[in-house]
Amino acid sequence: MTIRSLALLLVVLASASCTSVVNSATTRDASAASVRRMALPGASAAGVSLDYLAYDHAHRRVWIPAGETGTVVALDTADAHLEVIPGFPTAEVERNGANRRVGPSSATVGDGTVYVGNRANSAVCAIDVDSMRLGACLTLASMPDGLAYIASTKEVWATTPRHHSITILDAANPHHLTSKGEIHLDGAPEGYAVDDVRGVFYTNLEDKNRTLGIALGSRQVTSTWLPGCGEAGPRGLVLDPALDLLVVACTDHLVALDVAHDGAVVSSMPAGDGIDNIDLLASRHEVYAAAARAATLTVARLDPSGQLTLLGRTATAVGARNAVVTESGVAYVADGPAGAILVVTVPR
Repeated sequence: MTIRSLALLLVVLASASCTSVVNSATTRDASAASVRRMALPGASAAGVSLDYLAYDHAHRRVWIPAGETGTVVALDTADAHLEVIPGFPTAEVERNGANRRVGPSSATVGDGTVYVGNRANSAVCAIDVDSMRLGACLTLASMPDGLAYIASTKEVWATTPRHHSITILDAANPHHLTSKGEIHLDGAPEGYAVDDVRGVFYTNLEDKNRTLGIALGSRQVTSTWLPGCGEAGPRGLVLDPALDLLVVACTDHLVALDVAHDGAVVSSMPAGDGIDNIDLLASRHEVYAAAARAATLTVARLDPSGQLTLLGRTATAVGARNAVVTESGVAYVADGPAGAILVVTVPR
């Protein structure tokens, strides 16, 4: 019996309701962590609505769609320089009985281009990473949430939860974005991960507590898995392609699914209340999860058997979420209430 097979057997024996195996670990000394706050240009005293960030490994920049400021900010991780790209519309929308102003909210990095989704006008726009100028835009039929660039097909896949769909854009020519159709789903997609080698796009159905695998070629749902996140549903997810493991963010814990064994739950671990999107440092098999209500950043390591082990947990700020991580393990966390980005180094 393989190590992973043994781990799966232990999970099944532990509980018929998919209660997961949790590794015990000692949290590293949070007082040794480095946490630095960088204010975003144009932020008001009420903060900025921040959602998906994106990290450009080639240029070592963090891309920050800055909501109601009507800008996108590029943060150079080498010298902390902030470059502001203006020109994005904003709009007042009603949500849960209250009015709020929205604007650019998501980004994904392509080949020499960063694509930005805007909730104000349901558009996806291209920014040239050399000139740092706003270029072509395409208006979608529904408000975009997360964006993912698919390198093998030169497409941008946008989750459009209000239409229970994924909208596909042809980005072969970033100066002229065109629509390539929609994939209709049985619920609201939330989060994404891409396996460009095997040709699979992963997303969650937040309102159905499901994790889906969608073939890039046929655009058909090929797998439906049960992460067991409960009534609040799953949020973000990351794929470790070397280990064939998919980590799903529930609102207060992480769940590792075995891609090679039909999405079986291998392990889980608490990571604080208020988790949304998460990130992976693939070279170290480390998952970064910023919890908004718990005001913590958790770093966990995946081992080949699928077990999640706590490496460190650092205090951040209430409302800080959606971390992205650099090659050196420095995390950049969206602190919307403060209109800032937290730069966090977790001790190891």
